[in-house]
Amino acid sequence: MFRQRLFSASGILVCFFLAATSIPLRAQNSFPPLELKHQDRIVFLGSSLFENELANGYLEFALASRWPDRELTFRNLGWTGDNVFAEARSTFTTPPTPYQQLFQQIRSTKPNHVLIAYGGIESQKGEEGLSQFTKGLEVIIDSIDALGAQTILLSTIPVKLAGNKENTVIQNKNLKLYADAIASVAAKRKKRFADLYTPVVQNANDLYRDNGIHLNAEGYYCLAQALERSLGWPDRATKATINISGSAASAELPARIVPDKGGKIAFRLEEGLLPLPVTASAQPSPEASVSIRINGLKKGFYTLTENGRQLLTASASEWAAGIVLDHGASQVQAEKICDYIVKKNDLFFQQYRPLNRTYILGFRAYEQGRHKQGLQDLNFIITWLEGQINLHRKPGIKIYELSPLK
Repeated sequence: MFRQRLFSASGILVCFFLAATSIPLRAQNSFPPLELKHQDRIVFLGSSLFENELANGYLEFALASRWPDRELTFRNLGWTGDNVFAEARSTFTTPPTPYQQLFQQIRSTKPNHVLIAYGGIESQKGEEGLSQFTKGLEVIIDSIDALGAQTILLSTIPVKLAGNKENTVIQNKNLKLYADAIASVAAKRKKRFADLYTPVVQNANDLYRDNGIHLNAEGYYCLAQALERSLGWPDRATKATINISGSAASAELPARIVPDKGGKIAFRLEEGLLPLPVTASAQPSPEASVSIRINGLKKGFYTLTENGRQLLTASASEWAAGIVLDHGASQVQAEKICDYIVKKNDLFFQQYRPLNRTYILGFRAYEQGRHKQGLQDLNFIITWLEGQINLHRKPGIKIYELSPLK
């Protein structure tokens, strides 16, 4: 109820959002769909948009599962409160300076692709800070170019509530201003650009945590799909259609009818990609999931099994309308991979941002420097988890059977 009252009381916010979506960002249409190659290393660089993603793993899952036959490595260098001058990365040990530490971290990942998401913190300075921001962004691009890596620039995203209604309108105006500036830099530097601002504005679901600024799991679920589209990739949905005519059944690819199943309607389905894992609080998106439509059934209820395990029961009319599967083997597999991603990223976080950095790696290393080897030893577990991620990204073949409920 509280969230509903906020939105109903914020008509000016809605008006701003509608106005914002009417002014398209200058997205790059000249790039072919991004292709990640075998053994590519992909880095997420930015502030809270990426650090908060550590708890979900949706963005990394979206990229990693798109190429199930290729080994890929991901490193998340997101740092809450950071800006293009790395001011949030300061430590008591100098050198390195925050800026030096930022570039050391980038170089250490040996990236092939770097996704950059800055501008959220800098936008609080409004138009006055825009020139300084774009200069800082271009310095980072120059440094990544020097490493031979490809840069992908991500726009800022809007906020739902920044303190009060008036401040929210001002902040979203500035965030849109910086999103446009990032798009302009991308066009100038001939870099890929991902517009995340527009799809977040247009999504009607509640995408934010209670603070109204940071995204919740549903927000990252939405963002993962928006990022895929910005990279030129088609929706990952797998849609199976079965047509019943009398006693005969036919299937549209990628489904194939399995004959001689004792009068049951049976079909084989081989998915191209795993679905995005369903969030606990929202319905799965048809564009990111497996869905099944069965036409021509007689009136009644029918039960679907997957590899011998009962999935769901629905009416003939519901099957004809199409049903999105929010559970099943592929969802379990996708959730398992996301779990591996979250665990792997948590270990890497501990490794490159240890709690006692000053005592282990800094000027007081004479006290606890012995623990440096322990940080390095985390690589063994990280490598094992990456192996599990790469091993389980390919969907398995499913055999579905439909029988009338008796």
